[in-house]
Amino acid sequence: MVFFFFILAAIVTVFTAMKLSQYADVISKKSAMGGMLVGTILLAGATSLPEITTSFSAVIIGNVDIAIGNMLGSNLFNLLIIAVFDLIFRRKQLYHLVSGSHIYSAILGLFLMIMVTLALIVKIDSTILGIGVDSLLILVVYVIGMIIISQLPSPPAEETADRQLEEPVNKKAVSLKKAVIGFIVAAVIIMAAGSVLSVAGDRIAIITGLGSSFVGSFLIAATTSLPEAVSVYAAFRLKNPNMAVGSILGSNMFNMVILAVSDAVYQGGSILADVSRSNLYTAIGISIMSAVLIWALMRKRSVSIGVYSVPSLITVVGYFVVSYLIFIG
Repeated sequence: MVFFFFILAAIVTVFTAMKLSQYADVISKKSAMGGMLVGTILLAGATSLPEITTSFSAVIIGNVDIAIGNMLGSNLFNLLIIAVFDLIFRRKQLYHLVSGSHIYSAILGLFLMIMVTLALIVKIDSTILGIGVDSLLILVVYVIGMIIISQLPSPPAEETADRQLEEPVNKKAVSLKKAVIGFIVAAVIIMAAGSVLSVAGDRIAIITGLGSSFVGSFLIAATTSLPEAVSVYAAFRLKNPNMAVGSILGSNMFNMVILAVSDAVYQGGSILADVSRSNLYTAIGISIMSAVLIWALMRKRSVSIGVYSVPSLITVVGYFVVSYLIFIG
């Protein structure tokens, strides 16, 4: 029965994420917010709601490995998502279609993940107002980083058009007001589904004996990242690549905020000091894959499709290598 509820929650998550992306696309085109802003903040926050409810629920039921493994695993899976779709649309060279401002977000995301990696190595079990010093520092750096990014000029990007993407979608006219209401309703549904995923995942870890770190970093993380996967696919179909890339980078950064808040919910000290060492594999893998993504975003247009695809191929291989290390760990 637990597997039934897990699969049902996953299906609800996928369907709702599709609607979420459609409403976000309307908001980006009918409001003052552009595709990058909607993707990095609005869509990223909404698609990260399953991670919020899953991690909070895991902390409450006393399984911190699922809580941290879910957030780190989601970041890892998100990078896999963007790499896979980049390979699918490789002839369009998607990394050259998006705004150069995404580089700033990618760099901040890498810096935050390096901080998490160091925290998992050092394991400082000190708290301030019930929050681990390491988590609090990560939260502060995130806030300062977002403020700096908002004030930085957009670097020049190649002159490309979203219409170069394939499969145009015919959409019925949706008003901005209806899109906002629909977006909020979809976000609430996704948040509820995330709670079911976390409780069911904890049971699956016990039944299968796979371990909370692996279940959190692989199974639950992949499932709670379904909204990001569907949102990215929908954004590309809606010819909005900025929203697609922005949602992934924004979601990865937002997960670091979830980590800090989960630490506040956790009452046993610093949450990063109490989790399994196997989470370190995930953090290191995300750091390396984030650096590869930055390289991909900063490169000039490649003449060869094969050469262009190298960063995404590295990311796909890296994902499965890290997942294997977590499994044997």
